[in-house]
Amino acid sequence: METKITVIGAGAWGSTLAFLAEANGHQVRLWSRQSSSTLADVLADAEIVVSAVSMKGVRPVVEQVKSLEIGKQVIFVTATKGLDASTTCTPSQIWQAAFPANSVVVLAGPNLSKEIQAGLPAATVVGSHDLEAAKLVQTVFNSGRFRVYTNDDPLGVELGGTLKNVMAIAAGACDGLQLGTNAKAALVTRGLAEIIRIGNHWGAKTDTFYGLSGLGDLLATCNSPLSRNYQVGYGLAIGKSLTEILTNLEGTAEGVNTSQVLVHLANQQGISVPISSEVDRLLQGNVTPQAAVNSLMLRDVKPETHLP
Repeated sequence: METKITVIGAGAWGSTLAFLAEANGHQVRLWSRQSSSTLADVLADAEIVVSAVSMKGVRPVVEQVKSLEIGKQVIFVTATKGLDASTTCTPSQIWQAAFPANSVVVLAGPNLSKEIQAGLPAATVVGSHDLEAAKLVQTVFNSGRFRVYTNDDPLGVELGGTLKNVMAIAAGACDGLQLGTNAKAALVTRGLAEIIRIGNHWGAKTDTFYGLSGLGDLLATCNSPLSRNYQVGYGLAIGKSLTEILTNLEGTAEGVNTSQVLVHLANQQGISVPISSEVDRLLQGNVTPQAAVNSLMLRDVKPETHLP
């Protein structure tokens, strides 16, 4: 059945999601701040509203949508990966707080926009406490080249997609320093352990992080020059300044903001985040890429897993 969908955010990811839904025969309206139509016009009669704006744009967009008349049957899908700098909330938490009566679905996975636009196969996850809403979103986007799975742990789905951006910056730096495959494998593996540790502390399920939105997204963004966060780490490792990198970047590298918010929260809550801490120090200009590597390598020895 045809579903009326409004996608807010006409960047690479928003445009890709609009294309996928439209290719499945759904009625799609794409909106950005540069659109000639008003937000009220494109939201009229929408059954699903997809938010694909940057993290900084989430709260302003939510406030705009909140000022309009939105029915309780409307499903909100958030495809943003980040943490709000002022409240430390995730995008879905911001949407749910504004619309407590509506279902909110999180969409995340190893989804590099340029590959999907080129027609290459990919898969993603839609997570929600309302599984019927998740199943509806699944049918909207699922196709022979874009496989969609459901998950009942939206926080885990969201955190996997958010926290891997910080690890992708580290991975880019690793490659920029030409540290080799062994170092990269160790970094990604320990990065996943760090993501799980954070996620468990905040109430997410471990199994979710071994899925597409966790390990899958981590592998994609830590190994592809198409990843903006990877590009940030790589650029820093070869001597570019953060300002220069971000100025020439196509789109937003959410890991830059996420690392600062994450490390602040982790320090407050006593969560060990050695890789994220070094990434944050690197982004703040307080350490060189090589010094960050040395700091991680010289940490006290310990068991790989926690003993009973």
